[in-house]
Amino acid sequence: MKIVIINYGAGNIQSILFAIERLGYSAVLTNNPEEIQAADKVIFPGVGEASYAMKMLKKSGLDTLIPTLKQPVLGICLGMQLMCNHTEEGDTTGLGIFDVDVIKFSPKVKVPQMGWNTIYNLKSDLFKYVAEKEYMYLVHSFYAPLCEETIATTDYEVPYSSALENKNFFGTQFHPEKSGDVGERILKNFLLLTSNF
Repeated sequence: MKIVIINYGAGNIQSILFAIERLGYSAVLTNNPEEIQAADKVIFPGVGEASYAMKMLKKSGLDTLIPTLKQPVLGICLGMQLMCNHTEEGDTTGLGIFDVDVIKFSPKVKVPQMGWNTIYNLKSDLFKYVAEKEYMYLVHSFYAPLCEETIATTDYEVPYSSALENKNFFGTQFHPEKSGDVGERILKNFLLLTSNF
């Protein structure tokens, strides 16, 4: 199985690479369109600021490539947010894969939300063998509200989407690669998905 982690200059990719290796697989870091298209599974990470990350995607043409991919694609953290229509962070237009706008938590709560929180209302093969209310590791100041594509919910000020799914595209607001055994189970579920979309 060929696993590609998109390397576009915005993301803590080493921890994802190590998590995949712990599962017994290997992955390639690349921003090469041909390699990305030829992969069986694509992981789209993201750490940092949205408008800068989008600028880096545009620079390598990945902003037009990613929405056309047909194999399973997993966006993590900022990667998931960039797959939405728009994010308030840097007033950034996203890739439009998930039909929801990303907004900032209000000043009533501490941002970023940093640390462990539970996921529930799990609705996808991504969460096979994962119990309701398991704890995941999160670091974020912006969130995707609940929508038709929500497949996991977390509460912080309000219930929000901690995972999204649209056809072959998946996104997690939490970091599965930093969420212990349960996070690795979710990564493994993603790697075992078949391409029947």
